[in-house]
Amino acid sequence: MLFYRFPARLLITLALVFLPTVVRAQSAPAETSKPSSSVNDLIRILEEDDARNALLARLKSEAAEQRGGEPAATDLTIARQIAEQTRAVAEQIVAGSEAIWSGVTAVSLMFSGSSTLDYGALRTLVLNVIFVGAGVFASFFILRILAHFVQKALDRRAMRRHWSVRLILVSVSLAADMMTVALAWSAGYLIALQVVGGATGRMDINQTLLLNAFLMVEMLKVVMRLMLQPRFPGLRLLPISDTTASYWYFWLARAVSLLVYTFMFAAPVIATNLSEAAAQAIRVLVMLTALVIAIVVILQNRDRVRHALSSRAARGRADFIARTGAFLAGIWHLIAIAYLIAIFVVWLVNPAIALPFMVAATMKSIIAIVVGGLVIAFIGRFANAGLRLPDDVRARLPALEGRLQAFVPRVMQIIRVVVTIAVLVAIAQAWGLIDFLGWLSSDAGQRFSGSVFAALVILLLGFVAYLAMSSWVEYRLNPEFGSIPTSREKTLLSLFRNAFTIALVVFVLMLALAQIGVNIAPLLAGAGVLGLAIGFGAQKLVQDIITGVFIQLENIMNEGDVVSLGGVGGVVEKLTIRSVSIRSLDGTLHLIPFSSVDTVSNMVKGFSYHVAEIGVAYRENIAEVKEAMQEAFDLLMQTEWSEKIIDKLDMQGITAFGDSAITVRARIKTVAGGHWGTGRAYNEFIKEVFDRRGIEIPFPHVTLYMGEDKSGKAPPLRLERGPRGSDAEEARDGKRLLV
Repeated sequence: MLFYRFPARLLITLALVFLPTVVRAQSAPAETSKPSSSVNDLIRILEEDDARNALLARLKSEAAEQRGGEPAATDLTIARQIAEQTRAVAEQIVAGSEAIWSGVTAVSLMFSGSSTLDYGALRTLVLNVIFVGAGVFASFFILRILAHFVQKALDRRAMRRHWSVRLILVSVSLAADMMTVALAWSAGYLIALQVVGGATGRMDINQTLLLNAFLMVEMLKVVMRLMLQPRFPGLRLLPISDTTASYWYFWLARAVSLLVYTFMFAAPVIATNLSEAAAQAIRVLVMLTALVIAIVVILQNRDRVRHALSSRAARGRADFIARTGAFLAGIWHLIAIAYLIAIFVVWLVNPAIALPFMVAATMKSIIAIVVGGLVIAFIGRFANAGLRLPDDVRARLPALEGRLQAFVPRVMQIIRVVVTIAVLVAIAQAWGLIDFLGWLSSDAGQRFSGSVFAALVILLLGFVAYLAMSSWVEYRLNPEFGSIPTSREKTLLSLFRNAFTIALVVFVLMLALAQIGVNIAPLLAGAGVLGLAIGFGAQKLVQDIITGVFIQLENIMNEGDVVSLGGVGGVVEKLTIRSVSIRSLDGTLHLIPFSSVDTVSNMVKGFSYHVAEIGVAYRENIAEVKEAMQEAFDLLMQTEWSEKIIDKLDMQGITAFGDSAITVRARIKTVAGGHWGTGRAYNEFIKEVFDRRGIEIPFPHVTLYMGEDKSGKAPPLRLERGPRGSDAEEARDGKRLLV
């Protein structure tokens, strides 16, 4: 405190010392051309550090002597500051106690008759105030009855209406409520001036105090009725029940009436007509009553607030807000009671300085909490409502809505944390714990805030670029709009999306770090060294990437192709710069790094052939077999498979003489990947035509040789069903086989 008073005292002292000289200099025109010696001395003292410090030490010493001869402290330690603050608090507590005791004594003297108070004047004052009060409250009561019917009609119209209509009806109700208060206040002034004032047309200051207190109390109640509205739920702004609204309006209305009428009417009247001490005693009594009421309200709502604070953690949330609410749930009432007691004590000790500061800081804190709560509630409502894109956008970009819905909750969580931090900073600023606004207006604060804002803008633009690129790739790969993408386009677009994402992340992070003051040159150098180390330590990875690059340059396979590589065959599902994912015929997914690939066999590149190698018996006519194969091909061309066939049947003739069959080969040229289905259909027609023409498709035969008799003959083998039972073991003739 002393440190902040020294500059003011220095200016006052310098002004008292040099003001006469300056005035004389202005009064003498001949001397205006050059400054006086005193001004030169002042300039010299302010410019020299030693002289300025000596002047400050002298001023501090004189200030200490004025306070009681205490020596000046050139260096105020923390212990000294605490001691001075403690002494000031103790002195103010003693002074407040003496004032309260004096007030009690004055009141007792007034009722005992020992006071010199003019009871006749006091009786006139009281009667006039009662008459004016009766008039204003009677007028207000009648006007409130009329306003009640208006608000009741508005409430019926506001039920289950759109919020815009309700807002208009609430505004009309507010205007009627304010008009009621204003008319009653005007009626009170009219009674005070024309009836009580009589012929003079003047009113007493005490009546003015009463009317002003009435206006303040009722206007505050108008605001409370606007938010709570205990009787008309359709005109209530806050989404609470009727019981809760009536409860809070009851306590708040009585607390406001008690405090405002005491401090704006009763205490000033008593201070003017009795004594300031008596007025202070009334103030203390009312403040103590308000403190007790507030503590009772806090204890009544302890469990309800505890459940509300811990509800987020009870739902399984583990974020900062949930943890903070769970921590405050058990001790919030103690903090609130301690805060109210602190306000009461501060008001007793130093109501002129400390109390306005605490009240202002409290109001700022409440406003910060309310605004932060509304922002968080709006964000939570927006996040819970979800993000719905138009139908045409969802049709063109099917994955965009899911991508946004996965991203929005994370952003909302970050915004909640930022809003919470902003509320805490605002509270700390209001109570003087930090000077955030002062720091923000400084050069360092402006540089830091500008850097952070620029970094956030870069991150936002990076996300927008990623979203635009992903949406464009998704739209280009959507076969329902535009041209149908080829396999090569699918592969290159997927690789482009991955490469662009990696490059964008690195680029955006580098720019953001550069904006907040991080030197990215060492990072780039370190990245080069790290890449060199990875190149030596992960040669397999480097080999994968290099091989993948050349495979893509040679365009040997794309997504959707049927290939065989690394001993695995199947459909290519995913192709990256270092590996390929293949789904085999049985559904198994194989991930094959390119470093293990020596040969790639693509079965659907350009076109395909179905090779029909048909085995026929040695006794068949080959010309007839070729004619039958051509007939089967002609039948195939009459079906839907003809769209897959791009050339005539390539008859190649006999290719092999087998043990039991002659192999005749023919080829059918199809579009890429169409040879499997075409071949299966062609085999069906081959079987049908061969059966109709009687062409034998041989299969392996087994000849059983039973030997010859002595005459050199080999009788044929006859199969007979043998007898059952024990007769099955008899074999009378070696030429028969019993079965």
